[in-house]
Amino acid sequence: MIRSLFDKKTDTSLNEQVTLAQAGDEEIRNHLLQQYQPFIAKNVSEVCKRYIDQHKDDEFSIGLMAFNEAIDSFSSQKGSSFLSFARLVIKRKVIDFIRNEQRHLMAASLDEDYENEEQMENPSEITAAKEQYERQTEAWYRREEIKDFQLKLKQYKLSFKELTEVSPQHRDARESAIRVARVIYTDAELREQVLKKGRLPIKDLVGRVDVSKKTLERNRKFILAMVIILSEEYVYLKDYIKGVGL
Repeated sequence: MIRSLFDKKTDTSLNEQVTLAQAGDEEIRNHLLQQYQPFIAKNVSEVCKRYIDQHKDDEFSIGLMAFNEAIDSFSSQKGSSFLSFARLVIKRKVIDFIRNEQRHLMAASLDEDYENEEQMENPSEITAAKEQYERQTEAWYRREEIKDFQLKLKQYKLSFKELTEVSPQHRDARESAIRVARVIYTDAELREQVLKKGRLPIKDLVGRVDVSKKTLERNRKFILAMVIILSEEYVYLKDYIKGVGL
């Protein structure tokens, strides 16, 4: 059995191991959960801004469960790597855990305050503090998505700066380009071709979209970036194109 597991680990890629785990291979799943504990701890530590003890900190347990959840929900058809996907899942789950813990602490604090009215804080100050915390949490999520998106762009030899320069200036042109990106994303064959090769299948698109070949070529980098956003688990970046091109 040990030899069989060793063979499976060495002869298959990470994505293939994840697929095996999804199919019910518990040996592979346990191996992944064990092997990637340093990866999990590193990402949890980045959220918590401190060293994480794998044996003592609850946050690590949340990260481990998030990694296991990522194994179940990962889809290679979206074009992203498993570790990129798992990183986002881990960080979201941990920040949600921290946020819930903060809410419980705040509720406990309010209960104590009500028991001693002389020490009770101003309700408006409490509300303002909660709103500030929500804004900070949301800002953290956005920063993490943008950092991950920047790494994805590098894989396709694109940069954030270049993307701002090549983005269509007019609203109609942007919406048209996003519509093309949706056509690509909803077609598994086209999506795989774009994400693997890093270029638009212009010939295949002409005739399928109401956009000229010249326009497709001019906006190809922007369209590619939109396909990347659609293919990833980006909650906030997807707001940018929410409802556009449908």
